[in-house]
Amino acid sequence: MRLSQMLFVTLRDDPADAEIPSHKLLLRAGYIRRIGSGIYAYLPFMWRVLQKVSQIVREEMNATGAQECLLPQLQPADLWKESGRWDTYTKAEGIMFSLIDRRDQQLGLGPTHEEVITTIARDMIRSYRQLPLHLYQLQTKFRDEIRPRFGLMRGREFIMKDGYSFHVDEESLKKTYQDMYQAYSNMLRRAGLAFRPVEADSGAIGGSGSTEFMVLAEAGEDEVLYTEDGKYAANVEKAVSLPADAETSAFISYEKRETPGTDTIETLCQFLKCSPTQVVKNVLYQTVYDNGLTVLVLVSIRGDQEVNEVKLQNELTRLAANYGAKAVIALNVPSSETQQTWVAKSLPLGYIAPDISDEYIAANKQVHAKFVRLVDKTAVDLKNFVTGANETGYHVVGANWNEHFKLPESVVDLRKSRPGDRALHNPEQTLSSARGIEVGHIFQLGTKYSQAMGATYTNEQGEEKPLVMGCYGVGVSRLAQAAVEQSYDKDGIIWPVAIAPYHAIVTIPNINDAQQVQIAEKLYTELNQAGIETLLDDRDERAGVKFKDADLIGIPYRIVTGRAIANGKVEVVERATRQSQEIAIDEVITTLKQWITAAIEVKN
Repeated sequence: MRLSQMLFVTLRDDPADAEIPSHKLLLRAGYIRRIGSGIYAYLPFMWRVLQKVSQIVREEMNATGAQECLLPQLQPADLWKESGRWDTYTKAEGIMFSLIDRRDQQLGLGPTHEEVITTIARDMIRSYRQLPLHLYQLQTKFRDEIRPRFGLMRGREFIMKDGYSFHVDEESLKKTYQDMYQAYSNMLRRAGLAFRPVEADSGAIGGSGSTEFMVLAEAGEDEVLYTEDGKYAANVEKAVSLPADAETSAFISYEKRETPGTDTIETLCQFLKCSPTQVVKNVLYQTVYDNGLTVLVLVSIRGDQEVNEVKLQNELTRLAANYGAKAVIALNVPSSETQQTWVAKSLPLGYIAPDISDEYIAANKQVHAKFVRLVDKTAVDLKNFVTGANETGYHVVGANWNEHFKLPESVVDLRKSRPGDRALHNPEQTLSSARGIEVGHIFQLGTKYSQAMGATYTNEQGEEKPLVMGCYGVGVSRLAQAAVEQSYDKDGIIWPVAIAPYHAIVTIPNINDAQQVQIAEKLYTELNQAGIETLLDDRDERAGVKFKDADLIGIPYRIVTGRAIANGKVEVVERATRQSQEIAIDEVITTLKQWITAAIEVKN
């Protein structure tokens, strides 16, 4: 393609609404154009990148025996109500675009396709002889993000590969799950990205286990905790670890003490001259279930630890059936204004004890009459601890479980792991932290959707059994931007060769020089004929402008028909290293072929 004929406009300054380097560079280099909040047009350069990523994804999926299909973007609400996710996606998370058609039927624009694929399986799979079955698609998805940001990283419309597998049992599912683990690793390696697979929370998708594939980058929204021995890596939302040991309490007898102005752990420990590891803090949460019931939750946790709200929400979802509900649609620390809607008398905030009375909750049909009391494992083994006295300005010291406070029945892991914690698999290993961009996620769904939607098969014994399912997603457009976030410099993008829009760009410094033009045209034609995807910068611009644009758009190899042609050579510059060398004109094709082949080799 000739650059003079392309829709190609670059910007010298960073767009005001772009926050991270990859977003700025894709806009500046003319890869994408903002159409609305979280909505972008993929311009010709970007579309070539997306096609290359999609081709890698297709090849790796097809190699596992998965079959490509295309599912509808417009989905009936009834399917989502069958699975129990309609309220979760339209109210709790609120990420589904929903609408009502002219027949007054509720519809949603697909953020994901578990319900649709399960409906197909329910209608078409009858026997174990049809299993296992794995279908996938590449398609545009829609999610109504609260705060669209970072360009293609968190948009409201994006391209995704999602796949779904069906099995007779967990053993068969785990085999496909491992196949996908390998396929996803292959995809990212082939795309030229540094990445890390990590244990992850399954979120609203559900299922028994999941793995995220994180492209490592400083601007990543996710924090990954890992051990240097390579045996453990997890998203911070999912991570488990051993905290530092608690210090021995200096308080040997139980007593109530006046502690004015100590409504934070820091001020309390300064006042009592104690360690936060000797404190049981009691954090109040308010959750709303999908049946409209509000439940007040008290989490008791060691004073130096923080509550992991993802773990807490998972635990409350597990308890939903106790309250006639299926899902949590809201979870937060109630504001003073919110408390007024259910509190019977003023709460001693900052001084709450594990046994705060249920009488603080006013009689209300929409509010559960008792606190749900949960205790984190870090608080269970504390002896002679400090905690609130249920009276503003007072704490108790020297307290013990089942002596002064009843230990809650629900003992769960609710703490947020952090760098420096000891690893469970080897306490000599400590957790380190890295930032990552989630570009892929694979799930072992089990029978969550098949049971809810009645998708069954008949086994060898003639028994009807629910299908066992897996789900596997790759953000194609997100992966493309993640590649830029991982690899750029002050002058622009540095594309991995495998997914660059073009392999090479032939730059004519002076289009009024007939010899420069002739050699450039010849190289341009022969390189493309040899399978080396090549641009020709034949614009009537200064050489410096052309060089800057070549760096900005990140084409891996720049061939310059400048002064060196007098010696039968051209200058070839490698974008990633900036190394420049003069190569004989008749050796350019052979040399570039060798470099490109070496650059896209998959290293096992």
